[in-house]
Amino acid sequence: MGRDSQLELYGLVADQLKEAHSRVRALQVPEGVRMALTRKLLVITAAAKHDLADAARRLERLMADLDEGRFPEDA
Repeated sequence: MGRDSQLELYGLVADQLKEAHSRVRALQVPEGVRMALTRKLLVITAAAKHDLADAARRLERLMADLDEGRFPEDA
């Protein structure tokens, strides 16, 4: 992956992470579910430092789950 495309992907993932955090904050779900989703976002953020493409895929799956109303069980 070229430097320009890498920087573009970083920007895209950063923007999507901001959107995901906003969406999770706005959800009307039990606090345990919100915490589980927040932990997933933190794991994705950490993964982005080591494997940006994998983090982008994980984030895409999480956003699809949010779109479909699929949430983790209340912990």
